[in-house]
Order: sequence, then structure tokens, then C-alpha cells
Amino acid sequence: MHQECPIEKTLQVIGKKWMVLIIRELFRGCKRFAEIGRNLPITDKVLSERLKELEEHGIVQRTVYPDASPPRVEYTLTEKGKSLHIVLESMIEWGSKYA
Repeated sequence: MHQECPIEKTLQVIGKKWMVLIIRELFRGCKRFAEIGRNLPITDKVLSERLKELEEHGIVQRTVYPDASPPRVEYTLTEKGKSLHIVLESMIEWGSKYA
């Protein structure tokens, strides 16, 4: 029986290109789709795919406000997503030291 490594499990959730940078943007607060895309050199198609994947993993919460025209959609980190803060902080520390 194959037992998955915890690092492998983490990479399955946040290891795809742009995932960590999208999470970084959401650590700065609730954002709309265009706000996230404005800060990253990413296509709308890829951003949409990554946000859906993060939502499926319970990292991001998508909230639709149908009263606006067109409906307003906002993205925030869930508690599970916020728990990645220590991972990103470690990446910042390592990148600052060795980059």
C-alpha cells in the first residue's frame, strides 16, 4: 500500500504554477477576479482554473453577490487557506536569504 508523503499532498494542492502567488494575493485581503489578475502575469483562463481548484481544495471561498449587475464575485481565503501563512512566510524567509 502506497502511503503519500505530506510534502506530496501539499504540492498536489498548491504546487501548480501560480497557486502560491494567487494565495499570496489573497493574504492581502478579499479580492475580485480582476484585482488578482492585475497583479499577476496570468491569463484569465488559467486564473479561473486555479481559483476553481483552490476552491475545490477548500483553500479559497468564492462569494457571489447577485444584486450587482453584472454579479459581483469576491474571493477570500478560508481558515484552511489562512493556515498556509506559515508556509508562505518560510518561503519568503528562504527566498530572502538565498535568492
